Amino acid sequence: ELPAVADPADGKCLLGSWLNRNLKITMTDGRTLIGVFICTDKDCNVILGSCLEYLKPPDGCEEEEEPRILGLAMIPGHHIVSISLDQSIQ
Repeated sequence: ELPAVADPADGKCLLGSWLNRNLKITMTDGRTLIGVFICTDKDCNVILGSCLEYLKPPDGCEEEEEPRILGLAMIPGHHIVSISLDQSIQ
């Protein structure tokens, strides 16, 4: 999980450090999106490039489904549950 930031200047610096890095975003409906962080706006919407969508596996099923390729995606801020740097793709 990413650190909380109190000072807006620190937040801008943190956002700048995420540019062109892979982010993993969990959404309110259980989907997970992984893609390259391109930008955000004042409403906390996030734009990801080369984005892949992973559906949450059905209950009792441990097999992970193939991701769906979204490409360029805008994720509304009010649907974001968590954001983390994705370490699985280097």
